[in-house]
Amino acid sequence: MKVALAQCNYIVGDITGNSKLILEYVEKAATGGSDLVIFSELAICGYPPLDLLERGSFVESCIEGIHEIAANISAETGVIVGGPEFNSNEEGKLLFNSAWFLLNGKVQQTVRKSLLPTYDIFDEYRYFEPNRQFDILEFRGNKIALTICEDLWDDQPAENRFSRSRLYTRHPLEEMMKFNPDFVVNIAASPFAAGRMEIKKQIFSKKATKHHLPVLMVNQVGANTELIFEGGSLAVAADGSIYKQLALFEEDFAILDTEELIADGAGTKEGEAAEGSGTGERLGAGKSDITDENGYKEKVAGQTTVRATDNRIALINDGLALGVRDYFSKSGFRKATLGLSGGIDSAVTLAIAVQALGNKHLHVLLMPSQYSSDHSISDSEKMARNLQVSYDIIPIRDIFDLYRKALQPVFGDRQEDIAEENIQSRIRGTLLMGLSNKLGHILLNTSNKSETAVGYGTLYGDMAGGLSVLGDVYKVDVYALANYINRDREIIPQNIIDKPPSAELRPDQKDADSLPEYEILDSILELYIGKQWPEEQIAREGFEPDLVKKVIRMVNMSEYKRYQTPPILRISSKAFGVGRRIPIVGRY
Repeated sequence: MKVALAQCNYIVGDITGNSKLILEYVEKAATGGSDLVIFSELAICGYPPLDLLERGSFVESCIEGIHEIAANISAETGVIVGGPEFNSNEEGKLLFNSAWFLLNGKVQQTVRKSLLPTYDIFDEYRYFEPNRQFDILEFRGNKIALTICEDLWDDQPAENRFSRSRLYTRHPLEEMMKFNPDFVVNIAASPFAAGRMEIKKQIFSKKATKHHLPVLMVNQVGANTELIFEGGSLAVAADGSIYKQLALFEEDFAILDTEELIADGAGTKEGEAAEGSGTGERLGAGKSDITDENGYKEKVAGQTTVRATDNRIALINDGLALGVRDYFSKSGFRKATLGLSGGIDSAVTLAIAVQALGNKHLHVLLMPSQYSSDHSISDSEKMARNLQVSYDIIPIRDIFDLYRKALQPVFGDRQEDIAEENIQSRIRGTLLMGLSNKLGHILLNTSNKSETAVGYGTLYGDMAGGLSVLGDVYKVDVYALANYINRDREIIPQNIIDKPPSAELRPDQKDADSLPEYEILDSILELYIGKQWPEEQIAREGFEPDLVKKVIRMVNMSEYKRYQTPPILRISSKAFGVGRRIPIVGRY
């Protein structure tokens, strides 16, 4: 049977637009002679629709859209599309997360999701009732085990759950095997995390090998608010080899013959390109040597160092660019601004923004103070010229002096300290928001994950913005991104990369005055935030116990700040935001 994989970029809630997109790909599949075309999880409404699912009119519109799609497809082509379904039972949640099978102008069958994740950014049991009755989809003489995303992740390790070795007790594909299916279909909305693609391949390859069945997985692509979906849809042969992988970070489409996937020794038709056959040539061929999803390798000299492989960093770069692009295009915004300080974070943010939006849609501000070095200004100007981005210079010294004068009766003779440093940052934030309000440019936040973690930022100052581009990128990886951006030519002036990082809010200030070296800090942060290790276990990795205690205290004390950050583009499996829920007030 000829099957089409349709990897599409949906807009959450745009049922009319999503339906049109789906019908375009159905027509493309029919023209190519496909018997069946597969779309991703909740495709009709885009993923994640969140509390829109609590509105009956929204769900009704989704279902009407699915029926309209069915009425407009050719009689010969079967369609599998994800969408919500009302639960007609008197008990349980009001909805199912379903795969709808369309043929001959109407809905023929629905298959419901069994495993509803409630970890990290997922909260599906808030809305959906889990499926408990298993069946098979029969079409053109083929028996299809139709599953939805998490249904094939049933045997994943249960991380940070103490003694439990597996997360789920129910195994949907095992239940379906009694029907003797010919191949497996998985429709997914699985978000991007650096290094995660290899884990996904392993999961689907393991399922194919265990049951000696081909597995076809169609994933959503595109970004919706902070979540980035990389696509990378897969066709896995019955022997577990990767037969086909669709592009990363862009829409893609492929027609496959399932007979070619069933025979033993099908082999890897296209080779295991670097996490995505669609972009493998651009990113560099060859299997990644990433050892886990966060890019960690073996301990060196008592420290866990952060890996910065070219392929991993390239994927982060492309993922962030997609995140910025879709945030703007799907929200109806066109132009952006940021404060270009002469530091590495604002430089990398600007480069990614230009990649996403084009240099004509950026206008930045340089806002030097009496503490800014001459090269910070000249480096910023050079970078703006390199990218042909328009900019203005607004010195803040006089404004700062006015604030000092106004506050002198309150501050009295107290020595200047962090209060005056924060005032400078808030002046810059005010100027940037003024530009945003007057010209309609959305402010991009430039804070990185390392500084956000330990509270090294100013509320309503450098933490302001409509979207945080680097808020899930550790400082070590920010430097790796800078080097990747400069791989062909100097976009970011080398002096920005080479000089010691500094907020430049007081004379001769350096980040190292307040923070440990970033390679050490980032390693501790990843173990505490990403792995959720306790203090004692982190210290046993070779870190100074007092330093570990200090870093953890800084993280815990800064929780209130992170509750007020803009949406943070997610490129790891434990980002700040909706996937990490820690009380502000507490003593643990």
